[in-house]
Amino acid sequence: MLQKGVAEVERDITFRLAAEEDLDRIVQMLADDVLGKERERYEDPLPEGYLKAFKAIESDTNNELTVACHDKEIIGVMQITFTPHLTHQGSWRATIEGVRTSSAVRGQGVGSKMINWAVGRARERGCSLVQLTTDKQRWEALRFYQKLGFTATHEGMKMKL
Repeated sequence: MLQKGVAEVERDITFRLAAEEDLDRIVQMLADDVLGKERERYEDPLPEGYLKAFKAIESDTNNELTVACHDKEIIGVMQITFTPHLTHQGSWRATIEGVRTSSAVRGQGVGSKMINWAVGRARERGCSLVQLTTDKQRWEALRFYQKLGFTATHEGMKMKL
C-alpha cells in the first residue's frame, strides 16, 4: 500500500469524478468501518443496487461522486450534492456525504484535504452554504468536522422506510 510520509501523501492527492470501474473500491471503503460493516455488502459480485445508484448519481449534474487518489490508488471517496433553495435568498448549497478514507491513510491529513477540496468545489459552483451529515455515533468524525470549521447548527432527523 502507501509507503510515503504523511506530508508527501497529502501533497500528492488528486481528485476526479468516480468511474464505474471504481465502484468495487468505493464500496470496499464504505464497508470498512464499524457502521459500514452493518449496512454495506462488499461482496463479489457487488449487489446490483450499488450500480443502479452509481448510474443515477453519474447522470445527475447536481451530484458528484468524487474519489481522492494517490498516484493511481483510490484512497478516499465522497459525494457532493448541489441543491437550489428558496431560503437564503434563493441560493445554492452543497451537501457532503458518504466521506470515507482508506484505513491505510487515516490520520494522515487525507480527510482534511478532501473536505477542503469539496468546500472549494462548492465555491466554484456558486454555493453560499456547505453542509454535511455524519452519524452521531461517529464522535471522532464530529470532532474532525468541527476542527475544519463546521458547526452543529441544526438537529437532523431520519425515518427508515
